Amino acid sequence: MIPHQELADALLTAYRTGEPVEPFTPRFPGATIEDAYRVQQLQVAAWLDDGDRIVGHKVGLASRAMQDMMGVNQPDFVHLTQRMFHLEHAPIPVGTFQQPRVEPEVAFILGRPLTGPGVSIADAIAAVDHVVPALEFVDSRISNWQIRIFDTVADNASSGGVVLGSRPTKLADVDLRLMGCNLFINGELRGTGAGGAVLGSPLNALVWLANTLGPMGVTLEPGHVVLPGSMTRAFDVAPGDSIVAHLAGLGSVTTYLAKEDQ
Repeated sequence: MIPHQELADALLTAYRTGEPVEPFTPRFPGATIEDAYRVQQLQVAAWLDDGDRIVGHKVGLASRAMQDMMGVNQPDFVHLTQRMFHLEHAPIPVGTFQQPRVEPEVAFILGRPLTGPGVSIADAIAAVDHVVPALEFVDSRISNWQIRIFDTVADNASSGGVVLGSRPTKLADVDLRLMGCNLFINGELRGTGAGGAVLGSPLNALVWLANTLGPMGVTLEPGHVVLPGSMTRAFDVAPGDSIVAHLAGLGSVTTYLAKEDQ
């Protein structure tokens, strides 16, 4: 028997104290992906009870390389809450994250509800109001990022924070498959990628998410943000770092982590 509440409480404590927990997988080798989502959902319920609210979702493990590394054959998903979002150009306070890494993404902003199963690419396109460039901070409450699939899903898919760019673009004005991306940290080009790295197109990730959540009774709501997956690998960042992602056709998104003495 997997102690779902005990594991959720351990992760909630790690958020509060900043002290990561030891990996779960070695302790519970028989745990399933369903067990991991149960632990995740218990944490989300605690956040909602504390006054937070769900404002979107993200798709993780959207590349074949990441799926192979985790030993799975499909992506995972996670809840995004209001407290995870940070304003562009505003310093993110020290202590917000424990082991942060950053990833550049395109963010879908929905204008219509999207409910699976049976969602098609055409349905997904019709539901998107606009897209913006985004930076996602992935973070882990698991010690030293020693994660397997159960650990990361239980830990809300290693979510940390999100910064959205402020320039909206209609889908018709950009080819998400061919869209190039450059990621700069402290002015140095650190990563390049393209939209096609995300399940062939970020839109495919949106379709997968709607069709996966629909049977669970979850609708992607108007105004919600959907992050479909990173266009590059994740890069470690630290206090004092400035981060800029430029997505061709979408513009740039900029943030920085406050220094220890700020």
